[in-house]
Amino acid sequence: MSGSVNKVILVGNLGKDPEIRSTQDGREIASFSLATSEVWKDKGTGERREKTEWHNVVVFNPSLVGVVKSYVKKGTKLYLEGSMQTRKWMDKQGSDRYSTEVVLQAFGGSLVMLNKVERSDTAGEQRQYTANQPAAELLDDEIPF
Repeated sequence: MSGSVNKVILVGNLGKDPEIRSTQDGREIASFSLATSEVWKDKGTGERREKTEWHNVVVFNPSLVGVVKSYVKKGTKLYLEGSMQTRKWMDKQGSDRYSTEVVLQAFGGSLVMLNKVERSDTAGEQRQYTANQPAAELLDDEIPF
């Protein structure tokens, strides 16, 4: 195989409100933690068991950052598609540290809100946003599914 694929698909809930910060050149970035859970019944005891994984998500696409700022908050259920990236950084003590994140870049990222939107202008519908759409289309109320 000559190529490879780096694609992550997650469905989960935000553990806290997203953080919005700006780069040195003024671009906004959204970041948040998404919880995914696996539920099963313990064969020995019959008890319900659950395991939760936390995923760090970073959104670079300006249109998707706008959606996150306007609509996404703690508890929001999201479907997202992005890629896995590990970045290296240095802590205060000068030690190398590594962070693995799901990244939604300018192209190829997708974000679908699975909760009903609580704003009156959206009539409680699900909304889908992809990084390949122009910003004007992302804010259009007639988004096809």
